[in-house]
Amino acid sequence: MIIAIIAHDGKKAEMVQFLNEHRDILLQKKIVLISTGTTGEKVSKAGFEVNALLSGPLGGDAQIAARVAEGQCDMVLFFRDPLDRHPHEPDILMLMRLCDVHDVPLATNPATANLLMKSI
Repeated sequence: MIIAIIAHDGKKAEMVQFLNEHRDILLQKKIVLISTGTTGEKVSKAGFEVNALLSGPLGGDAQIAARVAEGQCDMVLFFRDPLDRHPHEPDILMLMRLCDVHDVPLATNPATANLLMKSI
């Protein structure tokens, strides 16, 4: 299973904490993690193996969206910061739309991500 992880700047620590809380599931199920660049750096420093793509504003969200469209991503965990402005909002909306089009589970907050992790 391939899971994409993305977190806006204000949510990166929350993503690392979430992954730490689910480390056993990720290891037991041999989950492959892909991420946007900066999120990947933070997650890698926390001891997770992750394939980091470009930073979100530089095209990382679009790269993950492409993988969703190509059937190369099984789930997306995207901890969004709804209180901040993001110059790459069109890429974010495209990713979310493609998750809906291709029926790929998408969590935009830890509560929903917890439910998805329990389903694995």
